[in-house]
Amino acid sequence: METLLLIPVDDSVVFPNMSVTLAVDVGDADRVVLVPRKGDEFASVGTVANVVERHRLPGGAQAVALEGLHRGRIGAASTDPSGALRVDVEAHPDDVPVDGRTRNLEREYRAVVEEILDLRGDDGRVAAFVRSITEPGVLADTSGYSPDLTYDQKIEVLEALDVTERLELSLKLQRERLAELQVRTRIREDVQSGAEKQQREYFLRKQMESIRRELGDDDASVVEEYRAKIEDAGMPDEVREQAERELGRLERMGEQGGEASMVRSYLDWLIAVPWSGRSEERLDPVHARGVLDADHAGLEDVKDRIVEYIAVRKLRQERGIEEDKRSGAILTLIGPPGTGKTSIGESIARATGREFVRMSLGGVRDEAEIRGHRRTYIGALPGRLVRALRDAGTMNPVIMLDEVDKVGADWRGDPSAALLEVLDPAQNHAFRDHYLDVELDLSQVVFIATANVTETIPAPLLDRMEIIRFDGYTTDEKVAIARGYLWPRQRERNGLREDEVGIDDAVLRQVVTEYTREAGVRNLERELGTLLRKTATKLASGQVESPVSIGEPELRDALGRQRFFQEAAERTAVPGVATGLSVTGAGGDVLFIEATSMPARPPKDGLVLTGQLGDVMKESARIALSYVRGHAGALDIDEDRFDDREFHVHVPAGAIPKDGPSAGITMTTALASLLSGRPVRHTVGMTGEVTLQGRVLPIGGLKQKVLAAHAAGLTDVILPERNRPDLDDVPEEVREAMTFHPVMTVDEVLEVALEPQPSVLAA
Repeated sequence: METLLLIPVDDSVVFPNMSVTLAVDVGDADRVVLVPRKGDEFASVGTVANVVERHRLPGGAQAVALEGLHRGRIGAASTDPSGALRVDVEAHPDDVPVDGRTRNLEREYRAVVEEILDLRGDDGRVAAFVRSITEPGVLADTSGYSPDLTYDQKIEVLEALDVTERLELSLKLQRERLAELQVRTRIREDVQSGAEKQQREYFLRKQMESIRRELGDDDASVVEEYRAKIEDAGMPDEVREQAERELGRLERMGEQGGEASMVRSYLDWLIAVPWSGRSEERLDPVHARGVLDADHAGLEDVKDRIVEYIAVRKLRQERGIEEDKRSGAILTLIGPPGTGKTSIGESIARATGREFVRMSLGGVRDEAEIRGHRRTYIGALPGRLVRALRDAGTMNPVIMLDEVDKVGADWRGDPSAALLEVLDPAQNHAFRDHYLDVELDLSQVVFIATANVTETIPAPLLDRMEIIRFDGYTTDEKVAIARGYLWPRQRERNGLREDEVGIDDAVLRQVVTEYTREAGVRNLERELGTLLRKTATKLASGQVESPVSIGEPELRDALGRQRFFQEAAERTAVPGVATGLSVTGAGGDVLFIEATSMPARPPKDGLVLTGQLGDVMKESARIALSYVRGHAGALDIDEDRFDDREFHVHVPAGAIPKDGPSAGITMTTALASLLSGRPVRHTVGMTGEVTLQGRVLPIGGLKQKVLAAHAAGLTDVILPERNRPDLDDVPEEVREAMTFHPVMTVDEVLEVALEPQPSVLAA
């Protein structure tokens, strides 16, 4: 133990065998201890050093050259009379262990240090210096020379008195340095190689362009043109990466490559999709309602729904609510032909400021029509949806899927199944076309599907649709549509001015009732076109002078004799004929059901059915006969009337297939009328399903049936009690003109339907 002058060291650590020069005054001391500071304290171990030489610096300051000898553990401290700090120092020279672990650590340490020197680019002098050291303690202290070790790490090495532990600590620290250097080197090499590769490709590309220009080949300009188009297309990152990959293939294979045309076609389609195109949507519910009312009369349900959609989008935008990709509008308009389903799509597009595209799906049987073909096929193309977006030029058009109920299926797949994803708001934001094979966001598209009937639409597809029904127009609505829309349009198409030809509402009503019988107005427009063509011909040939006023004589002359009549009174004048109401894909219609009986002849069947009836309708006829026979007494029918007789039920027109349960009460009424001799009241139409117990069950399509009854001149309608709420859908003018009889049993039906006075029934 000796007492030495303490020299504090603040920013470096002096190890044994290390020579340093410090600007300190050590007085006449020959030996000092150099101790690094650790914050406000000193390290527990210092380096005992000899004072080798003293220097006087400019200005009179003192400096000394010191040589480290060995470590010393710091003990008690005291201050000498001159104020210098002296400490007790316990000398700790290094021992030289000879165990195998220390030797292994030596070898590993040398190897790690040599790798570090290789990575740093040592000129060999440092490596030679390390190889010249034979003592393990001195070898471990060489880590103190490392510029990568921190001040605290060097103090940690200094305080390691055990040689083996110190060597192990130095090895650990040098390994960490090696790992850092390796990562840095790898990153530098990757960056450098990447830059070199880009530079090499750039030069090669430029050379290739020069060679192609010399050869008269414009491949280079084609590639650059595609590159510019891809840059300007505003594609999402995933799509742009796909386009750049394909462009790279085209560049490598050249224009003469076997697949060059396929790649170019693919790139053309990728670029053709308006990835960043959006129509500036007009979110004004009042304006939208005005446009819809100006283009179409009636159709309140669909107008209300479109205005609701616009109002919701306006509120969300004004209130800063983030757009929900799962809230797309997918409306399905279902109703008879000619009711304005297709044309209202264009009005919706105008009302919202969007582009309009129509896709006709009638007769489509190939799934690839919707999803596109795989690129492996010759002549592959994207599906109709991609083509619709291309034609629209925006990603938020109104797309009309026309005649979706007439999609077929065969060995090429089921297109309606492919529509499941398109018409599902929860999925169509990530629609994937087979040809493009990238995700397309269809969530901003307003899809409008149209159909005549729901029966042929698959249930999963129907479940994804928001159904809005078009149930046809009343006579008054048809006259209004003819006056406001059809007549002006046809007059213009036939080259006539407004002051040259006129027609009053009474004549228009005659055209509606006597020359057309339809739910829509397509045939009505056709008849008006015929009427105006005849008038235009007479004006052009000088047979008449303008202005021409079309009255009944001109109407008959142009359209010929009356085609449709109010024949319910004539048809039901004899017992056994009842007036039913039906609904088809073309709208509602009046159905006369006739019944007669005759002596039975072998083979006896008991009931003959004609008129192309379906299985359900045949069962209704058998139920009707069983009910009448089972309740003969209550109906004042002689039970002998059924003996050795067979009954024939016919539903004209025989060429038109018919099916459904809603003719049950009509058949029952016809048979009861036949057997009781009481004719059916000619003003009554009826609809409803019947059970063997005589209960009347609800049916569908009531509004269309009531409109058909009104058009046919009927004033009374018998309907199931449970269909009473459906009368709210019937236009008010029709409800006021007709009397409705909701019933629960067949007895109530017969009480309303049959004339009170029985007639004499011939044997």
